[in-house]
Amino acid sequence: MNKLSINNKEWQNIAGLIVIAMFFIGDRLLKQLALEQVYGQSKDILGNWLQFNFVPNPYIAFSIPFGGILVNILSTLLITFLLIALIRLIIKKLLSTIEKLLIILVIMGAISNLIDRLMYGFVIDYLDLKYFTIFNLADMMISGPIAFVILNFKKYGNHGKNILKPKE
Repeated sequence: MNKLSINNKEWQNIAGLIVIAMFFIGDRLLKQLALEQVYGQSKDILGNWLQFNFVPNPYIAFSIPFGGILVNILSTLLITFLLIALIRLIIKKLLSTIEKLLIILVIMGAISNLIDRLMYGFVIDYLDLKYFTIFNLADMMISGPIAFVILNFKKYGNHGKNILKPKE
């Protein structure tokens, strides 16, 4: 009789996917809460340094003035490309667990913001960081992994200890 066993790598995949699902669901719930809030009426989270404040954002990241149907088309194409690339890389077993999870995190953040664009014509931003910008959890799901990869590459380059590199 064979016992069903899950190795450490499979547990990492499962745990990572659960965390990503929690971020995605949390973002969707916070966006719904923001929509129900009166526009311009902020609630303090960390004093006036971080506030919960509904702001419709018709533009791309950091309110760079580029929006409209073209952004929807480009976002859809980018998400599709990332999904196809991810599937091909997984099939060829060329990604480490962390790389797979980082790519999935970016895709899920992009999907959450694309849902907003398609449903409302804008992205729902709700975290107002004093002296910076207003953003949402999906924005952090996109920019966090990208910043992580850039910093990892800057620190280790193409050689040496690299946590993104699969163990030999």
